[in-house]
Amino acid sequence: MSDYDFDVIVIGAGPGGYVAAIRAAQLGLRTACVESRETLGGTCLNVGCIPSKAMLHASELYDEAASGKLAKLGIKTQVELDLDTMHGQRRDAVKGLTGGIEFLFKKNKVEWLKGHAAFTGKDRIDVAGKSYRARNIVVATGSSVTPLPGVEIDEKVVVSSTGALELAKVPGHLVVIGGGVIGLELGSVWKRLGAKVTVVEFLDQLLPGMDGEVRKEAAKIFKKQGIELKLSTKVTGVAVKGGKATVTVEPAAGGAAETLEADAVLVSIGRRPNTEGLALERAGLTVNKRGQIEVDHDLATAVPGIWAIGDVVPGPMLAHKAEDEGIAVAENIAGLTGIVNHDVIPGVVYTMPEIAGVGLTEEEARERGEVKIGKFPMLANSRAKTNHEPDGFVKVIADAKTDRVLGVHIIASVAGTMIAQAAQAMEFGATSEDIAYTCHAHPTHSEAIKEAAMAVTGKPIHM
Repeated sequence: MSDYDFDVIVIGAGPGGYVAAIRAAQLGLRTACVESRETLGGTCLNVGCIPSKAMLHASELYDEAASGKLAKLGIKTQVELDLDTMHGQRRDAVKGLTGGIEFLFKKNKVEWLKGHAAFTGKDRIDVAGKSYRARNIVVATGSSVTPLPGVEIDEKVVVSSTGALELAKVPGHLVVIGGGVIGLELGSVWKRLGAKVTVVEFLDQLLPGMDGEVRKEAAKIFKKQGIELKLSTKVTGVAVKGGKATVTVEPAAGGAAETLEADAVLVSIGRRPNTEGLALERAGLTVNKRGQIEVDHDLATAVPGIWAIGDVVPGPMLAHKAEDEGIAVAENIAGLTGIVNHDVIPGVVYTMPEIAGVGLTEEEARERGEVKIGKFPMLANSRAKTNHEPDGFVKVIADAKTDRVLGVHIIASVAGTMIAQAAQAMEFGATSEDIAYTCHAHPTHSEAIKEAAMAVTGKPIHM
């Protein structure tokens, strides 16, 4: 009889962990997954991607009716916000999807080990006082909110993204600390539902890491929507008294301070890897300066038999990146070839319009050599025009010599869906001419990608 309890133990049941566990089980490996939450799915399904999209969608519909947008289409309504029901449909979405993961675990015979895991050796972990040994252990513990020094999150007045999803009433004034993806998405939700929203960002533009032209255009759009932006500004303190908050800010470069009175403050300055409490040192593992576990191309750590994926390893903290790594690591453990192309991982901001990008930004591409740029405004796209969605553009960046597509960046109502075409094209080494000569259905938003590619080749039709 084997001395091992399992072939594979996955620590964490988020998008990377549960996918890794299911794929490993499908490949015939005895698999267990450790998760301390009451439900599976990690941050993404429970308090991140899924519930935020439920609130984004509901708030968009409310705004269309309440703002008079529907009336301009000949649809007259009387609108009333029922926030309790809106929260209820969010919780229903979460319940259905997390329950679905539990069903898949049972279907694929993945054993759920409930509790927190800590290494006791290179091939052993402890979970809720019980020891387990596995031939392979995959660390997929995800990430958590990065705290702002000196600011206490009480999840009532000063909230993280989790608390921002649970606000019992629309705040009169919401101050968002951080102009990244999470802050802009949740800020957009409460702005549409009636809150005054102020975004405070330390850098001179929103959305760090995205294409510079996209960042500037996004700022214009959010300002037009009524979101106040305080860029190049740092928060020096948050004081809570009587259910209200006073936020003290000053120019990032130094200068006179000012205060903002708020009913709620959202701290969204990023996320950090969840590696504390794992006792990695007992397994012979260390973390880098960012608290991440370094892995090789196969997602193996420096210790044979221990693997790591998702937010605890270098790279963008994105659910779909973790999922792909989950499949790849399971296949590598099983002796197959699991591959993730980390150069082609799309990122999406689910505001309205959505903002998406894949590959190199224009700034990154120009650092590597000569490029060609093609742009097409959504204002000139027939579907966007008829849908009254004029904001945004598609931008295609190609190598000047080979015409190979290096990056695509989109601001459009359905940018998150459109970016998949660009990612697939880049995955298979497409040129801008390949995209330009691919027949696109009409009228669709995706025709803007074709037009932008045609602009790269110097043959634009509709501009």
